[in-house]
Amino acid sequence: MKRRLLLSAALLGGCASAPPKASGLPQLRLPPAALGEARWALSQRLSVTRLDRPDAAPQSVEVQLQLDSKELLLAGFAYGQRVLLMRWDGAALQVQRHPMLPPEVDTDRMLRDLCLNFWPLEAVRAALPEGWAWVQTAAGQELRQDGQARLTLLRPSASIVEIVNMAEGYRLVIESQPQEGA
Repeated sequence: MKRRLLLSAALLGGCASAPPKASGLPQLRLPPAALGEARWALSQRLSVTRLDRPDAAPQSVEVQLQLDSKELLLAGFAYGQRVLLMRWDGAALQVQRHPMLPPEVDTDRMLRDLCLNFWPLEAVRAALPEGWAWVQTAAGQELRQDGQARLTLLRPSASIVEIVNMAEGYRLVIESQPQEGA
């Protein structure tokens, strides 16, 4: 059980090991207020594959996400047990972690990926440091550094988002459905 929990927990961080600092992407902590009237209450399945092991079976975890102009609330579950709770109100990121959740699970990286997925294009662009661009393409969006794509976000359907993060070495597929009663 502990081994399976650790494998699933590694998924929450995007890959099984922390990326080298030199190859990382910029941190994004966009305020929920930038979402305007948009609201989401989603049940999600996150499946990740390391890019250096494309034949390996993806690791999956279940997530409950609530997001509106006041806060982001994310609860991650592995094997029926809550392993992570994140709350972001635009000022403070509060995190509760299961004791077996490995330190490689990077909540700042998770918040960045959520910002890229849900926040308006212009809000993301305004928050990026010099040398970085968030570009709309025919296939989706790309996070570029000095013109080179470092992360691609694709939406193959209304309920699926795929993030291919070349800089940090993972492919994340997010399957979403509205939460019941939301």
